[in-house]
Amino acid sequence: MISTPSRLKKLKDDCYLEPFFPALDSRRENVENMEQRITQGMPLTEFALGHEYYGLHFIGSQWVFREWAPNAERIVLIGSFNNWNESSEFELNRINDKGDWEIFLDADKLNHKDLYRLKIYWNGGFGERLPAYVRRVIQNDDDKSFNAQVWNPDEHFKWNYTRPVGGVPDSLLVYESHIGMAQEYEGVGSFRDFEKNILPRIVDAGYNTIQIMAITEHPYYGSFGYHVSNFFAVSSRFGTPEDLKQLVDTAHELGLSVVVDIVHSHAVKNQIEGISCFDGTLFQYFHDGPRGEHVAWDSRCFDYGKVEVLHFLLSNCKYWMDEFKIDGFRFDGVTSMMYFDHGLGQAFTSYYDYFDSNRVDYEALAYLALANKLIHNIRNDAITIAEDVSGMPGLGAPVEDGGLGFDYKLAMGIPDFWFRLLKEKRDEEWNCEEIYRELTNRRYDEKTISYVECHDQAIVGGKSLIFELIDADMYTSMAVNSENLRVDRGIALHKIIRLLTLVTAGHGYLNFIGNEFGHPEWVDFPRDGNNWSYKYARRQWALRDNTELKYYGLAEFDKAMIHTARNFNIFDFEPVLFHSHVDNHILAFSRGQLLFIFNLHPSISFENYLIDIPDNDAFELVFDSDNANFSGFNRLMQNQKFITLNQDNRQGISLYLPSRTALCLKKIDACIGN
Repeated sequence: MISTPSRLKKLKDDCYLEPFFPALDSRRENVENMEQRITQGMPLTEFALGHEYYGLHFIGSQWVFREWAPNAERIVLIGSFNNWNESSEFELNRINDKGDWEIFLDADKLNHKDLYRLKIYWNGGFGERLPAYVRRVIQNDDDKSFNAQVWNPDEHFKWNYTRPVGGVPDSLLVYESHIGMAQEYEGVGSFRDFEKNILPRIVDAGYNTIQIMAITEHPYYGSFGYHVSNFFAVSSRFGTPEDLKQLVDTAHELGLSVVVDIVHSHAVKNQIEGISCFDGTLFQYFHDGPRGEHVAWDSRCFDYGKVEVLHFLLSNCKYWMDEFKIDGFRFDGVTSMMYFDHGLGQAFTSYYDYFDSNRVDYEALAYLALANKLIHNIRNDAITIAEDVSGMPGLGAPVEDGGLGFDYKLAMGIPDFWFRLLKEKRDEEWNCEEIYRELTNRRYDEKTISYVECHDQAIVGGKSLIFELIDADMYTSMAVNSENLRVDRGIALHKIIRLLTLVTAGHGYLNFIGNEFGHPEWVDFPRDGNNWSYKYARRQWALRDNTELKYYGLAEFDKAMIHTARNFNIFDFEPVLFHSHVDNHILAFSRGQLLFIFNLHPSISFENYLIDIPDNDAFELVFDSDNANFSGFNRLMQNQKFITLNQDNRQGISLYLPSRTALCLKKIDACIGN
């Protein structure tokens, strides 16, 4: 076998981009000009310290609070410390023409856990607001409103592990997680629950990175955390800032990297607990007029050309890294940021679609490039992942080459492909060569993370993969002794699809919490339409742990494939296709020392099937999807060995390939078995 280490090309090695080289140069110059304009020559890491200046801080022996509100005419602190009444003692002073406001208070004027808001007056009106840089926000149990909270505990958190033991991995095996729905009971899970009960599961399953959703405060729990109101505040529904720090510290101790979702693509419209119309204007942080409205998401769109907005967003990146020692970010909604039309309903069939100045927001591109530069200046081993469906060239290329500097890009077309295939074609019509092309079709100037499904596929209105395959039979026929043809098909394809996606992936793989064991049904957060139920906003771990259910076998299969991918460093090698036969539905390819063979045929098993092998190699079966431990039918003998032989003027290995089965073999000493 021939294995080739993965090598990324430079962006300009793509000959199809040649007509756009001037545009790439212009993109790079635009980033440089924007950096100079906002920093005025200071280091980017110093510019991104807005969180240390604005907001509430206890410095020396007194409190200082600052806010940027250029349209404000008067600002007063109100809260539990003054019975929510205005007084001149808590009135801020405007300190410059830029619109900065400031107040100094004696230490005894504010206490830990005091609640407060700003009352802001502007020409023609006033409103109560939570500070833009607020670090702690809690919800009132009675009316569900939100207030800022003074947070200054007596003891500050002491870190033991500021980075993951063993370092940040070169290839990511990502466990996408939601803290609140990670628990078994019907309710909201906590950081402490997750640290104690879920982190050990993730480590045991073999994943090396956790991606945590919905960390920043959001008013509506059902938004999955994507309608952010308070960008510097840890969502209090999951616990305290110290609880999150302890979770990260423990994850690092266990060797897990921690990536959090960062939502800089838009913001919630809420005005009291958000930053929309903060100082009485809709254009303080966002675009004015229709461009400031994201109609599809019912949210506000940032103005990436404004210095103060970039100060806010870049400081937000640095804050999460400094304060919580996270290892990186998954940038949500990157497609929406990069295009004036947010990429909605666009096919992106031509390279011209990526460089049309009437369509592409070059200020947003510059922000993304600067965010990546900042993050990697803070930590050169930091992780940045882009959620982009458009295929923008240069997303993962270096900024100096005209790229945006992301480390990884989510291969969002792959889940679309799988679900479309399941809905539109019968199993007999599947084309194994088409599947292989779709799974390996990627740009080689960027690293990609493949996945079958994330939270997007499972939310209410959609179906998870297992539910798409088995549907209502999951409720009656998931016991190991149950016989059901639909369940048999679903279990087999669930394993094959996930393994195929993992072992063809470019540089990483992602799984959504619980989907590794085929968690039943959809995800649905409490809302009016479900009588505010938590029934579908949790994970039923008892299903995974019950050896009498087929969920257990699915989880054990996922564990085997993830550990194998790690142990053999498969992402260090490109896939090498050895054999494909469309009519037989057989696919075989290598990755490093491993050989993967798939029989996708729905009904035919093949005896003495010859897989062409160019070298005189020997192999041993590592695992197969039909193993009884993986809820299979145990049609293959375990640990069997195969030696290349000559048959009908062909050199290869001869195997029994049961229908709907995947095999993983490893190359061994060729003398074995002689």
